Amino acid sequence: MVLRTPITRSIAVESTPSAINEVCRGILPSLEANNFSKEDIFAVHLALEEAFVNAIKHGNKMKPGKEVKVDYSVSSDKVEISITDQGKGFDPEDIPDPRLGENLYKNEGRGLLLMQSYMDVVEFNKSGNCVRMVRYKEKPRLVNPHKLENA
Repeated sequence: MVLRTPITRSIAVESTPSAINEVCRGILPSLEANNFSKEDIFAVHLALEEAFVNAIKHGNKMKPGKEVKVDYSVSSDKVEISITDQGKGFDPEDIPDPRLGENLYKNEGRGLLLMQSYMDVVEFNKSGNCVRMVRYKEKPRLVNPHKLENA
């Protein structure tokens, strides 16, 4: 059964690693109901967990009493998730690429790289305390600019 109306929810959960379970219980079944593939569900699950852990660890600094807000929308063609922490934020451009040189041996940037690898869109708000991620069920096809239509 494919849902015709997008599911849109907003929840705030405590800033603890176990709270990710509540978030996943809301989002992942909606993906299944919209016939997303197992690969899509795996990708969203992984990116969601990475973003959530980053919000708790780096944003909220593991402080009790803080919250993480999760907004999501699931439709028949895409899932969109925004995760906002109560931290002061960061500049994603300051995070070193973990695939290069001496960064291979550092722990920084791996979660961000995974999010960017598994989602089609990953963007941050200006202050850097909110990440928006999108995964499309069917990837947009790129048009070959060198191919002539009537050739």
